[in-house]
Parts: sequence; structure tokens; C-alpha cells
Amino acid sequence: MSAKYDGIGVNYAELRRADPRIAGLIESTLGSAQTVLNVGAGTGSYEPADRLLIAAEPSPEMIRKRSPAAAQAIVARAEELPFGDRSFDASMALLTIHHWSDQEAGLREMRRVTRGRIVLLTFDPSHRPWLTEYVPELAALDEAIMPRMSDYERWLRPVQITPVPVPHDCTDGFLYAYWRRPKAYLDPRIRSGSSSFWTIRNAEAGLQNLSRDLETGEWQRRYAELLTLDAYDAGYRLVVAG
Repeated sequence: MSAKYDGIGVNYAELRRADPRIAGLIESTLGSAQTVLNVGAGTGSYEPADRLLIAAEPSPEMIRKRSPAAAQAIVARAEELPFGDRSFDASMALLTIHHWSDQEAGLREMRRVTRGRIVLLTFDPSHRPWLTEYVPELAALDEAIMPRMSDYERWLRPVQITPVPVPHDCTDGFLYAYWRRPKAYLDPRIRSGSSSFWTIRNAEAGLQNLSRDLETGEWQRRYAELLTLDAYDAGYRLVVAG
């Protein structure tokens, strides 16, 4: 995964900018924690600036793309965190668990090093955003790599799980962020900000169908209701343990 993200990380700092509304949700969920570990931290999106934070990230390329003002980052995998037991008030892992080689082991490591709350931003693989109708390979990939919601209860019990609606103008270019901006998916540069498009094959046929439907107005007819929404439940979930 480190080598994979050394390649994927080319446009990450530019395309994966923290959305302030999602950032506010994560900030409030961390509560009063003063020491925080960010696991699978990438380029540092959503890291609160007013707390003592350490970032653990397996890809040196992603670490190099972090802002000079970002928190200290070390090369480390979720499954082998180089910290003592109960070292942090809270820990967080945002849109990263699907990349871990052993998800249960990674979460158990987070539990080991965390005194209090664990905050996860993840995706429910049973959800089917409209993009999967054009590119069903995305749904198959989600099913293959994303933990099911019941897994979190089994691994971290007890947990609270809440939907995270995606704003229509979300500044973070994760996979389903462009739900009301469908033309964005036709842009290879935009797609490069999502690891899923680096993973799947044969997306071109579906993207050609999307392009056709946008040109003919079929997409607008099929999804007219979406165009009236300011936020959309695309399947992202906040999982909180402790």
C-alpha cells in the first residue's frame, strides 16, 4: 500500500482538501481530547490544529506532500503502531481503513494506544450511490475492501454509527464527493484523487455512458431530485468507539 500511494499521491494534496463542514463534525466528535493520533494520515486533511497530534502514515510520498505547518508524521502502519499502551486521549482514521492489510488488527492497535475515543470516517459498502450504476466495478470494489458496519461493533464494541451527508460543493475530492457535479467524473485529473479509480479496470465504458447521458439530458432526468439537494447521503459513516 505504501508503494501504491507513492504513485496515487501525485495530486492528493491539491484534490483532497478538507471540507470545513466535515472538519467541524470531526473536530466536535474528538471532544476534549488534547493528544490525538491520526492513523493513515495521508497529507493531513482534517487534522485539528489546536491539539497535540501525531500522524502515522505508511507512504513516504504522502508524508512529503504534507504542509510544513502540519503535525509531526512518522512512517508507520495501522497494524503496527509504534506507541505504548494508552498513549493518546483519542485517535482517528479517516477514509483509510479499506487500505489496511488487516483491518481488525489495525483497529485493535488503535484501541490499544488510545485512552478514550476512536473516531473513524468510513463508507458503508451496502450503499449504492448513483455513480455505481454507471461503474458497477466501484460497488464490487467497495464490497471487497470495505468493512461492513457490523464489523465495527464486533471489533470495537460498543460503537455509534451516524451518516455523514456530503455537501453539494464538497472541497474534498473523495470518490462520491461529486454527486451533484457529475461532469467531474469525466475528468482524469479529478479521478486521480480517488484510489478507487486507480484500482478498478474497465471504467471507460461506464464513463462513456455517463458522458452520453449528460449530453442528452438523460442523467438530469433520472436524477432530477438530486439537483435540488444541498447535501446527500452517499454512504459515508462516522463510527465512534469509546
